[in-house]
Amino acid sequence: MTMITMLGLLAGTLTTIAFIPQVNRAWRTRSTKDVSLSMFAILLTGVFMWIVYGFAIGDIPVIVANIITLGLVASVIVAKLRFG
Repeated sequence: MTMITMLGLLAGTLTTIAFIPQVNRAWRTRSTKDVSLSMFAILLTGVFMWIVYGFAIGDIPVIVANIITLGLVASVIVAKLRFG
């Protein structure tokens, strides 16, 4: 594994786990009134595009990090739609 790949994996890991506190809070408290649905919808679209880009260039760290992030962002959107 190259240093660049390790850097990409670390960066992807950090930006992905940054969403975990929001996901946990939304589902634990069942409150999402201060969460912006439009922001998360735009983010979901961007993350999906990063996945497509990752496949286009064959970059595993981009693909993996963004697939996980997509799931976390989608989870917040579901919570927002479910709990308001």
